[in-house]
Order: sequence, then C-alpha cells, then structure tokens
Amino acid sequence: MKKGQTSTSPKEAIFQAAVSLFYDHGYDGTSVRDIAGRAKVNPSTISYYFKGKQGLLEACFTHFFEQYLHFLQEEVDALKYIRADLCLKRAVFKVLKFQSENHQLSRFIWREVSIDSQIVREIISSYLMKERFYLKSLFEQGMVDRSFKKQPISFLVIQLKSMLTMPFLNSQQLREVWQMFPQEYYFVDQYYQNIDQWINLLMTSEGSSGFTKELII
Repeated sequence: MKKGQTSTSPKEAIFQAAVSLFYDHGYDGTSVRDIAGRAKVNPSTISYYFKGKQGLLEACFTHFFEQYLHFLQEEVDALKYIRADLCLKRAVFKVLKFQSENHQLSRFIWREVSIDSQIVREIISSYLMKERFYLKSLFEQGMVDRSFKKQPISFLVIQLKSMLTMPFLNSQQLREVWQMFPQEYYFVDQYYQNIDQWINLLMTSEGSSGFTKELII
C-alpha cells in the first residue's frame, strides 16, 4: 500500500462491490462469486460478514434508510425551536445531497422498493412508515404554526417524496435524455432551488422563504 492511502476492510470492500454490481446488474443478476471477484475476497468471506447475498441486500437497505431517516428525524426534532418551513427545506437539501453522494446505492434501493417482495414488505412496515411519519410531521407543524396553507397532507407528502426520489431512480434517463447528472453537486444545488420554489408556493403570507444552505451547518 502506498504512503497516504487508507486500507479498506474486507467487509467494506464487499459492501462497495455489492452496491456497484447491484446497480449495474440488479440483485438477481449478481452472484456471490461476482461480488467476491470484484471485492477480491473468497466467497466464504461474504458468508462470514453478511451470511450470503440476502444479508448483503438487507445491509444495503439498512445502510441507506438509517442515514436517510436520520436527516428527516433531525429536522423533526428541530421543530421545537425552528419554524417548520425552514426544517422542511433543510431536510430536503440534506436528503438530496445524501442521495447524490450515494447515487448508485440510491438508485438500487428505490428500484428494489418498487418490486413486491417479502423484504420490501418488511421495509414498508418499518422504514417507509417512519419516512411517512417524519414528512407528515413537518407539514403538520407547518400548518399549526401557519407557515403552510391548510391542504391535504397526504398528497403533499406523495408529491415531495416523488421529487426527492425521481432523479436518483431515473438517473440513466436524466443522463441520456437531459444530460443531467444527479451525482454532481451542481445538479443538487439547482434541483434543490426548484423544490424550494415549490415549498414557497405552499406557504401563507405569514410564512417566509428566507433560507440559506448555511443553516444546515
């Protein structure tokens, strides 16, 4: 190993190899041997750390959703001292940035969630129900503090969820048709500004659109 380089643990190498191969070929199109070859480990090492390909799939879901939901929970907790519209905007920017920085994993996860399977049903009953709770909480508090106009919250959550996931689920289409690259910070910045404008349209005259990304720090 060259001076200045950091070594990657076998477990991390396996996980990164799995994400890359799942992204390129899908879960069903990837074998344990494919992952072992990409990670340069023995297939038995995958069984040791993840108990097989199914365990790697579960690790992908856990790795993605625990971070994704953490950003939403942070802003729901911040409702105690920050106005709801600002918390929602901060949550949107954090989630977009996280997905951009993990664009391969993001696309794979959202693609898998669209397929009916036992593990997806378990994900819906846990992670996606938490996501719904956090997003609803942000909109509900916004209506309580009169930042947002009163309207059906469920449809707002569905609209926002679609905007948050679409670029990463359909990243190939964005690249080939629109020459847009969701993994680039420039895309996140410009796309965030459009969602920011959508949020502003939901606000009452008592609300305010004053938000800068520096508030995230």
